[in-house]
Amino acid sequence: MTARKALAKSGINARDAMILLAHAWGIGRASVSVRLDDVLPDEIAQDFARLAKARAAGRPVSKLIGQRAFWKHDFLVNDDVLDPRPETETLIEQALRAPFKRVLDLGTGSGCILLSLLGERAEASGVGADISEAALNVARRNADALGLSARVVWQCSDWFAAIDGRFDLIVSNPPYIAADEMDGLTPEVRLYDPEIALTPGGDGLDAYRMITAEAADYLAPDGRLMVEIGPTQAEAVSDLMREAGFEKISTSPDLDGRDRVVSGRKA
Repeated sequence: MTARKALAKSGINARDAMILLAHAWGIGRASVSVRLDDVLPDEIAQDFARLAKARAAGRPVSKLIGQRAFWKHDFLVNDDVLDPRPETETLIEQALRAPFKRVLDLGTGSGCILLSLLGERAEASGVGADISEAALNVARRNADALGLSARVVWQCSDWFAAIDGRFDLIVSNPPYIAADEMDGLTPEVRLYDPEIALTPGGDGLDAYRMITAEAADYLAPDGRLMVEIGPTQAEAVSDLMREAGFEKISTSPDLDGRDRVVSGRKA
């Protein structure tokens, strides 16, 4: 069977099919485009058919090929970590608007936020904290792949519980989906991202309550706290920062114009 026929029979959209065939074939997508009339070896054809079947059943492409593009790098991902998404890049953009030398990433998952920030600031170092050792193992692999391991410490911690020291910047993309919103998520998210990374239960604000209440104790003077939010949570999270004594509180939209990041400075 030629590559062209395999793509046509895949039963999935053309973009996903090209990515999965390139992965199975071990070549770049551009190379697939110029080899459409090549006959696929049986092993590659079978592997591609398996991947396409899994994609048709709803499994995300990133979890099938084991990586996801975010900011300027490809990050290793698996079922132990949240799949990095473009809207989270808003947090990177906003964090880079001011200098920092020490950064803490709470609920680091794959490490994509922290490692993207360190990659942009050669003088910076950081701590990535997560309650999941499995997630931290993924983050370590990403740090190794990007050559950033010497500037980051990975800490198994229930939020601030095992954190020491002070930071110029604290960032987090915590679980924020309310319990009654979970059934409305797409199957790609609901079934293949870790539930612990999606929802804290209840109204979805518990992580923000904890983070805002304790963050000032871990921030240097004039340090910044920046969190990703759901698009309806800006007012509630801003109020929590205000109640905790933060100043210069602001909300930043993502590329779709939805509220995405709430920021504040330690008084």
